[in-house]
Amino acid sequence: MKKKFNRRDFLKIASIGTATAIALSCGAIQTAPPTAPEPDSLPTDIPQPQVDSASSEAEVLVLGAGISGLAAARTLVDKGVSVILLEARDRIGGRMWTDTSLGLPLDLGASWIHGVKGNPITALAKQFGVETVVTDYDNGILYDFDGRELSEDDYKEVEDLFESIYGEVAQMQDDTDTDMPLQQAFDEVISQMDLSTEELHRLDFYIQGQFALELGADPDNLSLWEWDQDEEFGGDDVVFPQGYNQITDGLAKGLDIRLGVKVTHISYGADGVDVETSSGTFSGEKAIVTFPLGVLKQAVVKFDPPLPESKQSAIDRLDMGVLNKVYLKFSEVFWDEEFEGISYLGEETGEWCDWLNFVPYINEPVLMAFHGGAKGYAIEELSDDAIIAGAMKTLRVIYGESIPEPDGYLITRWGRDPLAFGSYSHIPPFASGEDYDALFEPVDDVLYFAGEATSREYPATVHGAYLSGIAAADEI
Repeated sequence: MKKKFNRRDFLKIASIGTATAIALSCGAIQTAPPTAPEPDSLPTDIPQPQVDSASSEAEVLVLGAGISGLAAARTLVDKGVSVILLEARDRIGGRMWTDTSLGLPLDLGASWIHGVKGNPITALAKQFGVETVVTDYDNGILYDFDGRELSEDDYKEVEDLFESIYGEVAQMQDDTDTDMPLQQAFDEVISQMDLSTEELHRLDFYIQGQFALELGADPDNLSLWEWDQDEEFGGDDVVFPQGYNQITDGLAKGLDIRLGVKVTHISYGADGVDVETSSGTFSGEKAIVTFPLGVLKQAVVKFDPPLPESKQSAIDRLDMGVLNKVYLKFSEVFWDEEFEGISYLGEETGEWCDWLNFVPYINEPVLMAFHGGAKGYAIEELSDDAIIAGAMKTLRVIYGESIPEPDGYLITRWGRDPLAFGSYSHIPPFASGEDYDALFEPVDDVLYFAGEATSREYPATVHGAYLSGIAAADEI
């Protein structure tokens, strides 16, 4: 069993004390995914198909207008196939959602292109003329629980300790006869060491950042064998100062998209597909299902006949994680505006530990905090007031009691979202990358599937979801 350090160059291990744990949020293939076109070969004009908004029939129905559904519909329409795209929300994008209610574009879901080299989203950004800014993972600062800056020597000790422990954990990936939770492997290694309470606390912070804030799941919910089976693109990670919706808006141009149409029942067979919705029944020769894994796991949409056992088993084995964001907009900057990442080694591991400073990106006094895994789900149980109070308590430990209250805020609760039930997929113990393949597999050459949880190579990423949509369209 071949294992490797590959997740974000081993999660940007050299800079966890800065903004390492921040490089995430998307917010996702087949064994041979389509190759992304080079930017110079992309068309400058998007086709404008003739759309009959009164029709309820098309050659292909695409269910869900997230990035995978948009990619599938765009690919099919460009090849002359008639497509109706059904979306339950009143907007496109799914888990890509740029909010402007605070007077500036802030991404509540996906934020980054993870690895720009060869990445199809990089090509789209160039095609649509979208500005991107590189995230500098070395540009950050780490504060201890009492608000003092942690020294480089202190941080280096924690980093070295983690690397030595993970070296043994990685060896266990090859040596164990059965899978187990990743946390169990850490516990077995750590139990053989004589560590102080302070060392254990700092180590827990490091582990939390490496996994819960990267994968949306804590190590006890990750497979030792399979957690890092994915692939990645090289190069920098970049954000969109004016919002990720520029990508989805570009893909959607000219497509027949029906918003506010909630799918309730899908009947399929040799004669095609009938999709019952809140706006009547739609029919097609084939359909592409792009519902998030969380929605499939909740079985809120009924399939007739039921999905094959192999696909349903894959849905049951894979799991959905969560990464939630809290944006705070202030009247002025009172923090370290030169640092992109601000990390806090608080008394409660995983609470208000990682912040992103938006001044370098948009020159606005905005901070954003992440909560992932169990802490991400826990924060959803709190009221807005309680969440803001928790955020300000932490910021006042670091920057003093005199800092102002925020003028505005945004809070995500992806785990409670009935059209997502989480942020993105991960592989829990005893599941495997083969489950992603099984979820992608078409059913009876009529029903096709796309989305980040159908991408074996690039799950939990925007580019994985995008490529899966193209792959499903190519299968048709």
